[in-house]
Amino acid sequence: SVRPQIVSVRFSLLHRDEANHKSPSFGKILEKTEACSQIAFTRYVRSGRKPGPDPQLSMRDARFGRVPGRVYRPRAPSAGLRAGAIFCHGGGWLYCSFGRAGRVVPSPAYHLAPEHKYPAAYEDCLNATIHFMKHMELYGVDPANVIVCRDSAGGNIAAAVSQTLAGRSDLPKLCAQILIYPGLQALDFNLPSYQQNQGVPLLFRERAAFYMLQYLNGNASNLEEVLEGSHIPIDIKLNYRKWVSPDNIPEKFKVRGYKPHVLLDCTTEVYETVKRFCEPNLCPLLAEDALIQQLPETFMLTCEYDVLRDDGLLYKKRLEDNGVRVTWGLDSIVKFIKGL
Repeated sequence: SVRPQIVSVRFSLLHRDEANHKSPSFGKILEKTEACSQIAFTRYVRSGRKPGPDPQLSMRDARFGRVPGRVYRPRAPSAGLRAGAIFCHGGGWLYCSFGRAGRVVPSPAYHLAPEHKYPAAYEDCLNATIHFMKHMELYGVDPANVIVCRDSAGGNIAAAVSQTLAGRSDLPKLCAQILIYPGLQALDFNLPSYQQNQGVPLLFRERAAFYMLQYLNGNASNLEEVLEGSHIPIDIKLNYRKWVSPDNIPEKFKVRGYKPHVLLDCTTEVYETVKRFCEPNLCPLLAEDALIQQLPETFMLTCEYDVLRDDGLLYKKRLEDNGVRVTWGLDSIVKFIKGL
């Protein structure tokens, strides 16, 4: 007989791997047997990973207009107005992962894919941010010291929200955006970092495209075409090549396991299903220069062994080319935040 504690340990490890997308096989088995979807299983696993109480922070559920969420505040008293950080959680647009920080942090619980397709998550975070910025006096927040931030899919949403707010004259200006390994485009999943790190946990290349398609369409149809690059017409790729190209990646990032990818055309049928990949609210890397020039000071963190690295590097170049101050790199993050 097998001792129960050994079964428990092995099942716990399987749960952990599933939640980290290292071993999605059990979720796929459940999906094939129609017990539940792979996404539902992963949500269940992740729901058990809840942080304990923090003695230095208070937390309460809140509503930002029609968008539910949470507000985190330092418990220590403040002599004046506090800084604010709009926190757009990550999770591939499919999972909820609230976080905590040392300033007043409103964190919208945006609608998740695949049940709620693009632009639901973006619009929820935008509306929540606008609501917060119109009522900052209720939170004791300094209007001149508000940032948007988060990582991965949350970095995507934060970048899109920042772009939208850049043109608003009826709201205070964001003082900064913090984008941590953000996913910013879906035109090219064969950039150097996607090739080099296609099998590196926690985010595989195939999963990056899978999440983007789930967010866009609520399913992963045309996943193979997206991965091979036959989902966008060549003329449109060439139009955006000034911004989305391996040529804009520094050579030092291309020495490891990269081969130039041949441009492929696509059918009208496939393009019709993914043509919104060309919208900046979904892929912020594609915003026009006139908008990029209005963006606030930016902190950008990219990771070498990460498929999303080149999305960040390409956006960093676009920001710098348009005169936006960018702080890039792990060593600078503490100094950057303290300087805000």
